[in-house]
Amino acid sequence: MEPAEATAADTEEGALRASLARGDAMLGAVAPVLRYLLVHDDNGMLSEQIVARVRGMIVDLAVALLDRLAAPDETPHRPLHPEADIAALTAAFAADAALLGHVHALALEWQLTERLQARTALDPVVSPLLQALLASPDAATASLAMRGLAAQARFGQAQRRMQLPPGELPADLLHAALLALRAFAGTRPGGERQASKAEAAIRAEYDESRSRIALLSRLVTGLGPGAVAALTVGHAGAAIFLTALAAAAGQDREQAVLATGEGQVARLALTLRAAGLKPEAIGEQLFALHPDAPPLPGFDRIAPDHAAALIAGTAPCRDR
Repeated sequence: MEPAEATAADTEEGALRASLARGDAMLGAVAPVLRYLLVHDDNGMLSEQIVARVRGMIVDLAVALLDRLAAPDETPHRPLHPEADIAALTAAFAADAALLGHVHALALEWQLTERLQARTALDPVVSPLLQALLASPDAATASLAMRGLAAQARFGQAQRRMQLPPGELPADLLHAALLALRAFAGTRPGGERQASKAEAAIRAEYDESRSRIALLSRLVTGLGPGAVAALTVGHAGAAIFLTALAAAAGQDREQAVLATGEGQVARLALTLRAAGLKPEAIGEQLFALHPDAPPLPGFDRIAPDHAAALIAGTAPCRDR
C-alpha cells in the first residue's frame, strides 16, 4: 500500500506543478501585453477594465510629473501638455517592468475589493478588522488605524478616477519615475535644470512612511501574533489581507496580489499554505475569493515550507 500512496501523492503534486506552470504562463504574458496596450491606442479588442485602469494610472502619473516639470513649486493651475509629451513619458513608464507590475497590482487589488463588496457587501474602506483597530484602547494603534483608513479612502477615490499620486509610489519606483522624467527633460534646452528643480521639490515632499502600503504594513506588523486574523479576507478586507499574506508568505505584495487573480487558484492556495494557514482555513479563503473553483486534491499533505518552495520553483523532485 505504501508505494501506491506515494504514487498518488506524486500525481497530486504533479497536478499542482502543472497548475502553477499554467499560471506562470499567464503571468508571463501580462507585462508584454500591457506594455503594448499602454503605448498603442489600437486596443479595441483588448480594452479590458484592468488595462484601462492601468493605462489611466500611468498617464495620470506622467501628467503629474510633467506638471511638476513645468511648475516645480506645484502651482494650483495645471498646465496643458502636448499629447506627444504625455505619450513619451507614458511609454517610458510602461517600459519599466517593476513600475508597470506595481500599477497592475493596484488595479487588480481594486478589482478584488469591488468584487468582494458586490458579492459579500464588504466595505472597501472600513473592514471589521480595521473597525476593531479603530476602537483599540491603545492610542497609538487607534491613531495608526485612522491614518490607514484615510489612506484606503484616498486609494479608492484615486482608483475610481484612475489616478496614481507620485507620493503613493514605493521609494524605488518613485526614483525610477524621476529618472525617466530626467531623461525625457534632458532632450530639451534647459530641461536638465527644470528636471533637477522638479525632482528636488518632489523628493523634499516625499515620505514613504505616509504611503498607504507603508501604513498597512505597520498595521499588520503591530498585530503581532494576532496577524493571523488578517489572513481572513472577509474580516480584514482586501488591502490588509494582501499585506498580511505577503508578509506571512515572505513575498512581495505584488506577488500576493497576483496570486488572487483568475487562473491562479493553485498559487493562492500554496501562498496561503506558505503563510502558515491550515488546509481548512485555506479552503475557506479559496471559497471566499474563488467560490466556483474546484477543490485541489491532496493539498492537505503539502507542508508550509514545501509550499513556499513550490512557489519559488525550487521544490526538489521526489525520490522514486
